[in-house]
Amino acid sequence: MPLADGRYLARAGNAEGEESVLVLQQVAAATGRRRRRPRRVEADDEPATLTLTRVTAIRAFAPLTDEGEAARWLDEACEAEDTVEVLVDEGLALLNRALHAQGVAAAAPRANGELGAEAAERILVGYGSGEEVAASRFRDARAVDVGPRASRRRQREEELRPQERVAAVLGGREQLDACETLLLRARADLDAGRDREAALQLRVGLEALLAELNGALSDPGHEKDMGTLNERKAEAGAAANAALQGDLDAEQSAQVAELLDISERVLRRRRVLRG
Repeated sequence: MPLADGRYLARAGNAEGEESVLVLQQVAAATGRRRRRPRRVEADDEPATLTLTRVTAIRAFAPLTDEGEAARWLDEACEAEDTVEVLVDEGLALLNRALHAQGVAAAAPRANGELGAEAAERILVGYGSGEEVAASRFRDARAVDVGPRASRRRQREEELRPQERVAAVLGGREQLDACETLLLRARADLDAGRDREAALQLRVGLEALLAELNGALSDPGHEKDMGTLNERKAEAGAAANAALQGDLDAEQSAQVAELLDISERVLRRRRVLRG
């Protein structure tokens, strides 16, 4: 079930947090209607028009006083590549937060995939009055090109050469370990600020990794990291237990992030050394 069109008020952390607004509106409707029964098609039948959704993330927590200030903000923001990336990441985080909530609320296990900037047809940064931006319109806006970034995630993807591995898995030459799926979920939760969920996923992912990759490589780095994870697995358990009671403290959140980093390094090393 897709996220319905509308305006969604979001607050950071709790009901007293900074306010943002997410506006969704379909801008192209698919042709035809859904059929319950298969129908015959001709060889030259064209596929139906895809539905596009316009997503507007409004920074209600940082209003601009007048149009002059807004114009200066837009010029300065678009001149700095780092600032543009921060703004795009803010908007994506808000959208992905809504998609995650929708997937959980609808009990849809396949609806929790997060979207990245590469999924967008076009990205704009702009400003407008309250009524304008609430209707996904701008007084002035700039199209921005957010290209591939040398992020940790992209570096991981490049190191793992996913296309080769997909072919190996589909061809039955290789199997995926359970720890990989569990740790990926932990990473998605941690990157989205869901520390409690990340701690719970890390506990089972770490246990699976220690069992599945024990002795997987004859490599000093592998042995050192596995030893560290064995020594510190109690930290993962303590963080998961704390997550069952409420939010993690700063030390526990840092421990979860560190243990996840080491676990991912183990997986990357295994993939690189195996070729």
